[in-house]
Amino acid sequence: MGTTGYYIQATIARQVLDAMDRGEPSIDISVDLNLSSVTFTLCNDELILDADNRLSRSELQKINKKKNKIFCLQSGVLEVLEVRGTGYYKLVPTDQAPLLEISGVKMHISKGINPFESARQMAAQVVKKGHMVLDTCGGLGYAASAALTLGAREVTSVELSATVMALRQRNPWSQGIFNDNIQLVHADINTHIHELATESFDSVIHDPPRFSLAGELYGEKFYQEIHRVLKR
Repeated sequence: MGTTGYYIQATIARQVLDAMDRGEPSIDISVDLNLSSVTFTLCNDELILDADNRLSRSELQKINKKKNKIFCLQSGVLEVLEVRGTGYYKLVPTDQAPLLEISGVKMHISKGINPFESARQMAAQVVKKGHMVLDTCGGLGYAASAALTLGAREVTSVELSATVMALRQRNPWSQGIFNDNIQLVHADINTHIHELATESFDSVIHDPPRFSLAGELYGEKFYQEIHRVLKR
């Protein structure tokens, strides 16, 4: 699995607009949400990304006004990484990895730390080399990816929302979960956990949404199931 397209958020759009105002012929920017940077040409008030993809000054100004959204330009089509349906799902830019927001509720700890590092620190508290790991609320996959980096032998990552799973396919920072050693399960962990074998995991990463959204994942019965699937 790999992402395609160019990812642009307000901070990048502002940098490009400023460079245009200064009359610069090129600019070095990140188009994969802060994972890397590349030099692109500026010509005739346009950012030239490749032969088929370019952004005009007016498009960059539009992006610059949307501070909490991420835009993706692919095959000449510019769209926001968001889905509206039973809720409003979107990827929100940070200075590093994006965070997931559902109907205005942030699904990551983001104050004073970027979401990817927050997930890594959480995983590091329980995951050891060679562990079989259960990730109960997969989200964007940051914790599962971190567990593998920490030396986990295999990770089972469960996610309820098909919308979240679709968004993470397009998130450059989520690509580490598309790995043979990570089993991605689309299910409600509150019921799926009953199908998991007793003492089948060495560690469990459990970072549920807030109580008002998933109160059952805070209950005694669910924690009894976590205890059951953990090796003694």
